[in-house]
Amino acid sequence: MEAPDDPFEQRLFLEAELYRSTSVAERERQVYAPHFWHPVAALSSLPEGSALALQLLDLPLLLTHPPGGPPRAFLNRCPHRGVALLPGAEAAQACRRLICPYHGWTYDLDGSLRAAAREAEFVTPFAREDWPLLELACALRGSVIWVAIGPDPLPLEHQLDLVEQELGEGLERPRVLLASLEGDLACNWKIAHDNTLDDYHVAIAHPNTLHRQQGPVRHYRHRFGDHTNLLATPVPVQGSGADPQKPEFLTFGAPPWIHLLAWPDGRLALISFPPRELGRCRLQVWLLGDPAQQAGGAAWIEELRCFLEEDRALVESAQRGYASDLRPGPAHRLERRILHQQALYARIMGLEPPCPAHA
Repeated sequence: MEAPDDPFEQRLFLEAELYRSTSVAERERQVYAPHFWHPVAALSSLPEGSALALQLLDLPLLLTHPPGGPPRAFLNRCPHRGVALLPGAEAAQACRRLICPYHGWTYDLDGSLRAAAREAEFVTPFAREDWPLLELACALRGSVIWVAIGPDPLPLEHQLDLVEQELGEGLERPRVLLASLEGDLACNWKIAHDNTLDDYHVAIAHPNTLHRQQGPVRHYRHRFGDHTNLLATPVPVQGSGADPQKPEFLTFGAPPWIHLLAWPDGRLALISFPPRELGRCRLQVWLLGDPAQQAGGAAWIEELRCFLEEDRALVESAQRGYASDLRPGPAHRLERRILHQQALYARIMGLEPPCPAHA
């Protein structure tokens, strides 16, 4: 039973209209997404001396890794006439220079212009230093490259507050990409995010998959930070049953649409649901671990795929329900992590909160 002063008492879910409105989706792109950092690639996927072109929401993004330096992030467009310097690809490509295929402007991997074709013939005075690539803020955390698309993002350590506190130095142990999984979901990103925060459905919807990993509800441990929340469940110790203290399987929910799973053996899984067009989002899963764990990557990603496929049917059905005149029902105590993230979303979006904010 919850204490009388439970900050989630009387909390209501977000209105269904917020899951199906084009104007809300546009405001999310302009206000919500720029407030945060976004995971874009595993560090091991971008070796030194390589570059990778990808899409971040509606922005063409170019990641580079100059030899001897940290990764960098730029808009994938030549400042001259806007043409992409590299085409999108599934894997990074080795390169020493970036050459625009339109007019041959050539850039170093640090974004500085090295040469422009026929420089002496521009109609106005031309200086190379005036034409660098447009750079975005880039950071490393948990062997993952994070990029900010807004001018003043929340500090990444605040965005991942409970992750930093619970994992400590273990977050920064070197990890490589063991396996990955991607696909589209026919639902608004908030439905997918809500579902992955939903501890109420696990035993019912995933009895033979995720529930076996997380164990009985009576052993659940929850924490709520300013931006991240946590479900911790004990991992059975052979011969002694479930240890309610250690070790634990940790499931973090974080803005804007991120989930981080941490196992006692050092593996991390990063799950995210970046929005696409209205009513669709992308499912991205990266499994990271020690290079010595590479052999187990295929089996572990298959375990993740199994329960995520079970969730696919649920979230796509929920999207159809939200498209009707649904009025979401009451929140269960095992749905508090949903309420926590929804309150943060409402605050950043400038919405009238459905009830008092989380204390």
